[in-house]
Amino acid sequence: MSAFVLLFFKRMTNNIFYPLLLIALLAVSCQPAGKPAKATFNPPRFQLIQTDTFRFNNFVDCNMAEAWVGDTFRIFPGKYGEDPVWGFSNELKFSSGRHADEAFSNPASAYIAPRLPKNAPVGQPGLHGAVWFETVYQDAKDASGRTLYAVYHNENYPETLPYDPTTGEGYIDKDWPLGLTERITPAAVCRIGIMKSIDGGWNWENKGLFIEDKQPRMILKPHNTSKTFAGGVGDPSAVAVGDYLYLFYGEYGYPGTYDAATYNPDTEWSGQCISVARIALGDLDNPQGKAKRWDGEGFNAPWDSVGKPIASLQIPRAQGGGPASSPSGGFHWGPSVSWNTYLNCWVMLMGKVVGQSWVGSSVYISFNPHQDLGTGNNSQDWTTPQLLFDKPGHTIWYPSLQPMNTPEDIANKHTCLRLGKRARLFFKYSDLGKYCSEYVIEFEK
Repeated sequence: MSAFVLLFFKRMTNNIFYPLLLIALLAVSCQPAGKPAKATFNPPRFQLIQTDTFRFNNFVDCNMAEAWVGDTFRIFPGKYGEDPVWGFSNELKFSSGRHADEAFSNPASAYIAPRLPKNAPVGQPGLHGAVWFETVYQDAKDASGRTLYAVYHNENYPETLPYDPTTGEGYIDKDWPLGLTERITPAAVCRIGIMKSIDGGWNWENKGLFIEDKQPRMILKPHNTSKTFAGGVGDPSAVAVGDYLYLFYGEYGYPGTYDAATYNPDTEWSGQCISVARIALGDLDNPQGKAKRWDGEGFNAPWDSVGKPIASLQIPRAQGGGPASSPSGGFHWGPSVSWNTYLNCWVMLMGKVVGQSWVGSSVYISFNPHQDLGTGNNSQDWTTPQLLFDKPGHTIWYPSLQPMNTPEDIANKHTCLRLGKRARLFFKYSDLGKYCSEYVIEFEK
């Protein structure tokens, strides 16, 4: 100890205030270590730059799933499988190119139909209903880039998946709400599952369900008049962080057991909007029952149980928010999530439903500064959604940010899951039946 420090303490011990100072120092030193205060995060600035319309030349009814397989950019839009309302579909096909613009520009005739698992007979285990690929996770352990896991949106009806009391799977055709068509047809129920390819997307094997809501959570007549879903989970976007795949998805079920006698629209609203679940990457080959949903404190709720939505993305009741079963809507849906290497933060686009049959003309954007989504409540720390654009008189679905044919995007093998300072903004005019881009978005720190 230096002579200066010894002299300081000697003088202090002779000071009449020394006992008070000592008590104060001891009190501070004995305080438990608290969490460090979070730095204030100011949402990044952005601008939309209008461009000539870049029209996609094939059927799109979902998020755009894509990956680089070697030096080939590959996309997997479309729908596949049985659907008693809309008919069997074989439109889930892939397009390839030297970069995103080339793959997006290909004519429909250049698309290739991969080999997909057949639907199982009603009442037997296997794939039921129709599927849409919403995200492709590329296994980092395979240097060839050919091992892909597709996160799929799956829709069923009581007809394709009747209730099985021994497993709790399926749906009871009683008081079932009406669906999206103008004729009298049932509403669908959405689930989320996993398929795997080891040859870059030419052949796929069904691995099972990621998450689902079961019959007790379906919202039935007389309350469900939205002409959307009877309930369920769907329209996902998934990103890999560390040892987990994080799934952002729309929650459309009741947060508990639906009972017509005790139904409360505020209770329904409280459990809906965009939610998050996760699964260990090592469980993707056998996913069913392995995922956990966010329950308000952590990833603790079972894969088929009740979680809690991301509160900052909910539309407050006082600002027009409402349950998904309501004919007036009032919720965000269809998240598309990407890591932005220029901003060093997550970016999420989402649609907004304001009426029956998924009607809504606007797209919103939100940001999250935490690359590690597994620590604390980082997965919940999204900024209040800001209006990105509005197309009054139209119904806008499935917004996403996409790479272009720039040297940066090609060199970094950017996809819709990882982007830079500029990206192309795609969305679907549902009322016009076209998927296109009219803008480039440019971010500023």
